[in-house]
Amino acid sequence: MIPAAFDYHKASSVAEAVGLLKEHGMDAKILAGGHSLIPAMKLRLNQPEILIDISGIAALKGIKDEGRKLVIGAACTHAAIASSAEVNSGAPILAETAKVIGDIQVRNKGTIGGSIAHADPAADWPAALIAADSTIEVLGGSGSRTIAAADFFTGIYDTALEEDEVIVAIHVPKVSSTFTSAYAKFFQPASRFAIVGCAVVMEMKDNYCVSARVAFTGVADTPFFDEKVSSALAGKTLNDETIAAAVALAAQGTDILGDHFASEEYRAHLAQVYAERAIRAAIA
Repeated sequence: MIPAAFDYHKASSVAEAVGLLKEHGMDAKILAGGHSLIPAMKLRLNQPEILIDISGIAALKGIKDEGRKLVIGAACTHAAIASSAEVNSGAPILAETAKVIGDIQVRNKGTIGGSIAHADPAADWPAALIAADSTIEVLGGSGSRTIAAADFFTGIYDTALEEDEVIVAIHVPKVSSTFTSAYAKFFQPASRFAIVGCAVVMEMKDNYCVSARVAFTGVADTPFFDEKVSSALAGKTLNDETIAAAVALAAQGTDILGDHFASEEYRAHLAQVYAERAIRAAIA
């Protein structure tokens, strides 16, 4: 299908993009890799009058090691993150997640900023970013601010971004050798989106879990940090019994999605299954 007519602007800086958003408001959309926005436009689910292309802004690209954290530019592709030595060593949960997003074409063109701004409830990045305790840096007409990943996603295709704000970078705390992590998902075969995805980051001393962060995507209309599972793992020696007790709490109290891919009951079951798979993959 062909998108509705639109005007096109190629921004040369983040400030210019912010200015255009402020000028055009709800009529404008940001274009980065295009793998979220363009399909929606072709289906006429999204019909912006103005497209603001930020793909050429150098300040939005690159991965920087700033000592205790990594700063990943919003225009970094999934493939760049997957292959980054800094990410593989400092935030391996992100590298692992990037490797299972879509297919090779999507990974080579799609960007992390575009994905999280689109906020598809079945996207992979949200669970990984929440589990990694990341923050999202944004810039708008009122200046710069950071938003915790756990607070960034507010509903189906909805985020904490204001109309005139652009995602600039993702800040991710680096982990030491005592940390382990994994991402496991039950994916839809055609799109490879997560029907249920679970990300786990744990600090371990032998088989003893010092701390844990467990997050889900695909389970509800908003990705979320699962405090109950995380608390059930922390302070425990992880064995069959303690893992089973923890994953039994997965998504408890959550308003679980039901659709033509999976019923509410099946998704609730998958949340437990993939929590266990992610935990066992991490400790393995």
